[in-house]
Amino acid sequence: MHPRRMWINLKIARRSLANFKLRTVLAVLGVFLGTFSLVTVSGLSRSMALKTQQEAAALGENLLIVQSGTLHTFGMRTRLISQATTLTTADAEAIRSATRFVEDVSPSAGKTFGVRAGSTVLKDVMVTGTTPNFPQIRNFYPRLGRFLTEEDEKTTAKVVVLGHKVASKLFPEENPVGLTVLIRRVPCVVVGVMEEKGADVSGFDQDNQIFMPLQTFLHRFVNKTSIGTIYVRVIREDLVTGAKREIEELLRVRHKIGPGKRDDFTVVDVRDVMQLKSQAMTMITVLGRIAAVVSFAIGGMGILSIMILIVNERRLEIGLRRAVGARRRDIATQFLTESSAIALLGGLSGSLIGLVSSAMVFRLLHYPVATSWLSLAGSFLASVMVGIGAGIYPSRKALAIQPVDVMRSEAR
Repeated sequence: MHPRRMWINLKIARRSLANFKLRTVLAVLGVFLGTFSLVTVSGLSRSMALKTQQEAAALGENLLIVQSGTLHTFGMRTRLISQATTLTTADAEAIRSATRFVEDVSPSAGKTFGVRAGSTVLKDVMVTGTTPNFPQIRNFYPRLGRFLTEEDEKTTAKVVVLGHKVASKLFPEENPVGLTVLIRRVPCVVVGVMEEKGADVSGFDQDNQIFMPLQTFLHRFVNKTSIGTIYVRVIREDLVTGAKREIEELLRVRHKIGPGKRDDFTVVDVRDVMQLKSQAMTMITVLGRIAAVVSFAIGGMGILSIMILIVNERRLEIGLRRAVGARRRDIATQFLTESSAIALLGGLSGSLIGLVSSAMVFRLLHYPVATSWLSLAGSFLASVMVGIGAGIYPSRKALAIQPVDVMRSEAR
């Protein structure tokens, strides 16, 4: 179409739609909601997928977690529903030496204590006793200073590595390495500060904890021999399932658990937890897309109704244009332009506000920014198709108007 004709059609469309402001707004709203839903849900699902990948990488590669007691997964969170005191460091050594697919293990135990530095007191800080190889297995390294050493473990040294949040609260304006904190009134020297990590898949804030040598923790702070967790790194990802099966069989024998008896431990494959999260995200995406389709359908019906109303109101204009030589193509293009303009207005506003709202959610939830340009283009295309589809019947109805019939009806 010639640009001048297109410009004239757009001016007529603007004037025509301005006469039906409320109906136009309602028609635009349906397309707006469809585009908004599609852009927002697609962006959030993509961001959540990236977040899940980051969480998996943050936990460690090819990781299995052996937990004392019974764990159960509720939705996307894992919770301990029964406790046991049968898991020991000897079990960790047996897993390291008696299974074929295990590369390394790191036993750990934890308990919350009050922590003090100067006049600052923190309540309920998780103090975790662990081994020197913990950073390599969990992909979690010090930002300042160093981590625990074999010498610290052998001598049950009273040294600690602070989590990011603990360090920022106890020592907000100074480097804590070399300073002393009191844990259960026991002075401990700070040898390092961990990098910022965030929450793990169970929702536990990994930055709000303190690490110390496992033997120091067991002998000087809790006076027990049982541990709570064994982190297991498997040689390769394809061997994780086999390693899990071997560990379960080994621990049943070591803990003398007979056939039909409930295990007093749980071996968690991190991939299973991530898969549950992925399934939940898929469900959210599907529901969001269904909502978008419904909104587009409602918007299409709204555009259809307003365009039929516009055709009936402009019978005289259509008849006069036909009488002075307007082509059928010009009339059809005019009404298709008007219906497409409504849809494009809804699509543009929905895309823009969807992008802004997604960015706000990303910032609020600390999710990675992820924009699905394919969904953005798809929502735009859907808006155009809705506009064209809703304008076909009204344009055909307009083409059926004959100048003679219009003159006769006006003469009456």
